[in-house]
Parts: sequence; C-alpha cells; structure tokens
Amino acid sequence: MSVKKLLYLVLDGMADRLDDPATTLELAVKPGLDYIARNGVCGLMYTVGKGVAPESDEAVISILGYNPHEVYPGRGVIEAVGAGLSIREGYEVAFRANFATVDPKTKKLIDRRVGRSLSTEEANELAKAVDGLDLGKYDGYARVKATIGHRAVVVISSDKYRLSPYVSNSDPAYIRKGLLNIAVKEFEPYIKPVEALENTEEAKRTAELANIFTEKTIEILDKHPVNIKRKEKGLLPGNAILLRDAGGTLPKTTPLPIKYGLKFAVLAEMPVEIGIGRIFGADTIALEPPIGDPSEVYSVRLEKSLEALKKYDIVYVHLKGPDEPGHDGNIELKKKRIEDIDKYFVQPFLEKMSSNTAILVTADHATPPSIGAHTDDPVPVAVMAETIQPDQTTKLTEKECRKGKLGIIPHGWEMLPKIIKLLNQHT
Repeated sequence: MSVKKLLYLVLDGMADRLDDPATTLELAVKPGLDYIARNGVCGLMYTVGKGVAPESDEAVISILGYNPHEVYPGRGVIEAVGAGLSIREGYEVAFRANFATVDPKTKKLIDRRVGRSLSTEEANELAKAVDGLDLGKYDGYARVKATIGHRAVVVISSDKYRLSPYVSNSDPAYIRKGLLNIAVKEFEPYIKPVEALENTEEAKRTAELANIFTEKTIEILDKHPVNIKRKEKGLLPGNAILLRDAGGTLPKTTPLPIKYGLKFAVLAEMPVEIGIGRIFGADTIALEPPIGDPSEVYSVRLEKSLEALKKYDIVYVHLKGPDEPGHDGNIELKKKRIEDIDKYFVQPFLEKMSSNTAILVTADHATPPSIGAHTDDPVPVAVMAETIQPDQTTKLTEKECRKGKLGIIPHGWEMLPKIIKLLNQHT
C-alpha cells in the first residue's frame, strides 16, 4: 500500500507552554486527535526557531517549508493579496491594519481591537468612508479594505513618488525588526508616529503619508454614522486605524507545487493564510469566516477538504479556532474550539479517510491562555498513515509528543520535507 495523498491540518495557536500546569490539549476531550497520535508518529517543533515567538504569517511560511528570514515580504503584502488587492511594487506599501478605539484628541488607545465587537459589516462601512482618501502630499492616497471583524488592509500609494516598506508601526503593541514584527509585553497606550527605519527619501515619504492617513482617518471615523450608533448603544467606536507590518514587494521563490513536485492546495479562512497560499503558488480555496454553528462550519470545511483530496496530492487546511481564545486568556473557550474541530472535522475525516491517505496535524505556534500571546514554545506534530509503524505516543499533547519518534524539530521549515520523506520511505 502506498501513500498518495496528505491532509495537512493546522490548528491555529493550538499549543500551550510545556510548563503550564495543565495545557488546553491535556484538558480537551479529543478522541480523533488522540487516535492520530496513538496510531502515528509524533514529535515537537519550533515553528520558526527556539527563542522566536512568531507571528502567524512567518510561522505559516516556515511550516510550509520556507525559511521566513529569507523570503518574508512583510505581513501587509500578505494580507493585501489575501484580501484580493494587488500591489504596485515601488509605489505602494501595504499595511496590516486594525480598527481601534482612541481618544480623538490625545490619541490615547482605549482598545486596540474595538473590544472585538466590530462586525465585518460595520467595518466595511467604515473602510468605504476612507477608501481612496487623498493624503494631500506626494500625490499620495490610501486604499482601505476591511477583511474580518476589526481587521483591515491599508495600502499607501503614490502615482509619481517611490515609497518604502521600511517604516515603523503606529500600533504600539508591536515593534519591527527588519520586515518582521515582534510583540512587546509593555507599551505606552498611544498611537505612535510612524517613522522611517532607513535613511532614504522613500521611507521618510512613506512615514509622512502614513501619519497624515492616521490624522485624517480619526477625524472622519469619529463622526461616522456607524460609530455614532455604536456610542448610542454603549459600544466602543472604531474611530482609528492602527498600521503595522508594512510590505512592498512579493517574494521571489519556488512555488509550492514545484518545490515538492506535488499538486498543492491551501484551504484557509483568514486573509493572511489565503495570501500566503496565493503568494507561494498553491491553488488556494478561500473559506468563509468561521462564524455560526460549529457543526455546520466544520462540516463545510470537511466537505471541501475531501473534495480537494480528490484533485490534489497535499491539501493544507488552516483552522483559526483555538487562537483567539488563547489571546483572550480563555482556556475554556480554547478547549471547546479544539473539541469542536475534533468532533466535527477530525473524527468524521478519520471515518472517511482512504487507505492511501496520510494525515499530519500540528499548529503554527503556541498561544497559551496563561500568557495571552504567541510564545516560542514548541508545538506538537503527529502524522498517521497505514504504512507508518506507530511510536509509543498515546495522545496529542505537548508532553506526550515530546516522547515521539520525530524528536524535536528545530525549525518549522524542516518539518514538511521530513514528513514527506518519512511517507516515501514506507511506500
């Protein structure tokens, strides 16, 4: 029997800290995931590297097999492509953006994510109000597109003047290191002026335009009917847009199907993973946001995954579920999200899984509720196929997978080639 297909399942932020008294995976009732671990081989993986608490984008690029230090283009570009926008290299810089709540006079941040209560419909209306905004200098203007909830993409553009992505963030919760972003534990709760990170006219120009954008959008959004209605209801207004993770060019790298010599599909819910799939050359299937009854949400994802496996050799499926409650410190909700994925996606998949198919399960990073942010902790990896002799792992948890035959994988980009080699050895 040979393995011809691989379902590559990523549960966003699934892992916790190895030294947590009890991790979410240890508390969750998840017979499907445990079955994969018990009947496969397991290990732990640093998704980018030890000591790096990665953002989702660099982690996903890494676990697809690329060294993000070599190919990372900046989150803004990835989000823009995921949202269906194109970028004119040299004349446009894309930012990942959040609608936020601020005191319009002092620019003091009240909530960086509008209390996570801004609906996608409200965000769309707010984005329309500032899309195409004339910035009054350097022939500059802004393109703004809302994506999901409080999230958005902002593209600062000029028809005549060149721009540079080497600028800082207006979001004080993150600082830049090159094109990578690093979360900071403590910060002053004020919108920060965007600054040039290199001594070039392009970077200085971009920073100036970004700051003009911030000023003008606060003035427009604070008086917007959507926000007036929200204030009347006692809700926080989305009256500012925080900018971070500027990017201006697409990476020049080997596309996924050529890299592995296999037909490769990506199924994803969020603009960042959709953008990565498109940028790195996979056939990318954009899923609706995971809103509604979990049984319906995950049944749709299961159906689309099974359909894709008929056509593609590797199907990468990225499910956002556990990450947000990890950020919010809500271990009970994170546990429920993992249990829902297990019940409505993993278990039914195992019942329908053909004998020539392997399943690989992991996470893009750890998001422990005990911390409320991404950490550098290694994440579990489990792969199961009829051709693989199981190791001694009994369940999918951080501590159990540490005992597995795969050992500790030091960098995420080493993992998928290692798994493909392992499957080929047993065909």
